[in-house]
Parts: sequence; structure tokens; C-alpha cells
Amino acid sequence: MSVVIRLRRMGAHKKPFYRLVAADSRMPRNGRFLEELGTYDPLKEPSAVQVNGDRIKTWLNQGAEMSDTVRRLLKRSGLLTGQSPAA
Repeated sequence: MSVVIRLRRMGAHKKPFYRLVAADSRMPRNGRFLEELGTYDPLKEPSAVQVNGDRIKTWLNQGAEMSDTVRRLLKRSGLLTGQSPAA
């Protein structure tokens, strides 16, 4: 099973709100997930990102990969400073 840390879209029409989740890569975007790791609200000024850094690091150590968007959000929040993307 390949685990991916990605965004899960929530919220109403034209009012998106996202949750960062660890999910099986075969599941759909808003489908079943393994664990909720944080939230992202792009409508707030500035954008609000709240993450559980310990759990994200745990998943990454177990071999989980991040989507490009999640990687960009975590770098902006300061959680991934100086790390190269996992290959």
C-alpha cells in the first residue's frame, strides 16, 4: 500500500476548505483516508495552515509521499525547511 499525504476538499460551493490527510494512493481525493494531519483554509488572509508536525514526520519516516501542493504548504509553514523532496 502506497500512502500519500494530500489535501481533501471540504466546505461549501465556492468556499473551499481543505484537510491534510494520509491516504492510500488508490483512494479518490475525498474518499477514505487513514489519518487527518491538519487543515488549510485558503480564504483567510493570510492563508491559514495548521498541521500536526509530529504525525506528518511519522508518516514520512514510514515512507509516505507528499503531493506537490502539500509540500509547498509545509515549506511555507516552515515544517520542511532544508529538506529535499523524497524520490
